[in-house]
Amino acid sequence: MTTLRPDLAIIADHLPQGARVLDIGCGDGGLMAALRDEKGVDARGVELDSTLVAQAMARGLSVMQGDADTDLADYPDNAFDYAILSQTLQTTRAPDQILAELLRIAPHAFVSFPNFAYWRVRASLMFGGRMPVTGALPLSWYATANIHHVTIDDFRALLRERGIAVEGRWFLSGDRQRGAGAANLLAEQAVFLLGR
Repeated sequence: MTTLRPDLAIIADHLPQGARVLDIGCGDGGLMAALRDEKGVDARGVELDSTLVAQAMARGLSVMQGDADTDLADYPDNAFDYAILSQTLQTTRAPDQILAELLRIAPHAFVSFPNFAYWRVRASLMFGGRMPVTGALPLSWYATANIHHVTIDDFRALLRERGIAVEGRWFLSGDRQRGAGAANLLAEQAVFLLGR
């Protein structure tokens, strides 16, 4: 598989050949291109940033400029096999509603996000009194698009509350996978495969 960001590599490894995929917040289309070229996936994308939309389209990808908060309602039920929301959930206005839309559009959804309960984030706040800058959170507080500070335990609680099934989960520290034990403290980011 093409070199991808660690969370995207996990997603790519677990998508079946020939799946129909909607990648929401697809960026420059790197994941979509890898899926198309290496797995024969029929990938479509939605991206807010017009410059990234142009870059994705230059790769020959089908990408529309759109906003996850408002434009997912335009997609019909079960239009795709999988929806992907990578490193975008925490930037949306209503993450719980976004999850419902993902699972309306597709029976399965991959969601990845930075874990705001990661020990380095906690240490930065506790000992430095400042919002952290880490590998998963590379921008200063004033330059980030993050508006919701989700933790792995918060996300799990939301899934239980909404009755959303977890079909798979992976936890990362840097580019290495780690076990589920103490993931809320020790994992820098998480990837979940959700189902109805």
